Amino acid sequence: MEARHLRYALALAEHQHFGRAARSLGIAQPPLSTQIAALEREIGELLFDRTSRGVVPTAAGEAFLARARAALAEMTLASVDAGRAARGETGRLRIGFTGSALLDPLPGVLGRFRRTHPGVRLALQELDSATGTAALLAGELDVAVGRGNPRGVGAEDLLTVSIGTDHLVAVVSVAHPFAGRSAVELDQLAAEDLIVSPDAAASYLRPVFGADRAPLDGATLARDVHTIAGLAACCAGVGLGPNRMRLIARTDIRFCDVEPRYRLPDLAMSFRAADRSPVLAAFLSVVRLNCSDVGSRLDDLLARHPSVVADAARS
Repeated sequence: MEARHLRYALALAEHQHFGRAARSLGIAQPPLSTQIAALEREIGELLFDRTSRGVVPTAAGEAFLARARAALAEMTLASVDAGRAARGETGRLRIGFTGSALLDPLPGVLGRFRRTHPGVRLALQELDSATGTAALLAGELDVAVGRGNPRGVGAEDLLTVSIGTDHLVAVVSVAHPFAGRSAVELDQLAAEDLIVSPDAAASYLRPVFGADRAPLDGATLARDVHTIAGLAACCAGVGLGPNRMRLIARTDIRFCDVEPRYRLPDLAMSFRAADRSPVLAAFLSVVRLNCSDVGSRLDDLLARHPSVVADAARS
């Protein structure tokens, strides 16, 4: 039994005449009669009474037609759902991110993606850069946003693009002596109690103080930029973090540039090179649209990812 047999039976029930039903289907009458007879043999029941006044469904036919309508409706929905999935309009996307990415650019990217792809379920998890990379390589994430390029075994299987640059700034309470300054120097920071993220303390801030490990070894560790700012507001020390911390809207803290300026590793978005998911393709297209300085770099990077290039072209 095929879908066309269901359509033939429904057309015959609607028109109650083989000739009219055949014309509505765009076929000749003899093939329609043959197909209906074959359908009845397959089911083992007479579906239509052929009378001089027309063709009417039997009781068995009425029961069959009710199921046929439902089946064709489900087949139509299945086709629609398949098309939506192929376009990345449904499914799930798992994203791990470092906290500072929530200041910029993730709010704009995720907001736009939710508006344009409401059928996609987002699973979001805050992770430090190393943990995010490990989860991505283990297949537990689809996208990881962290500080700097992924490292370690398996990193060569990932594609990575910068989505934001940053330099180091200090954040202090309004009561701190640094609060009225536009900038502070590294030797001044080395004499302060510092507040940093574990990610920063263990990796990319190590070169800032050169051979002197004491400032970071004795630092207070805070989970994310909001905690760093909050602890600084409590006079717990001087917080160090990315310039995008200035987006935190608090009246009890002040920011100072660090001199000499120290560029932090870029915020980087990574995904598996072998991932051909339409949902990932749709997400990367939104990243391209929402992050004006990412587009050309993403184009170059995705030369090995044709499904994403095609999705971006449709956008």
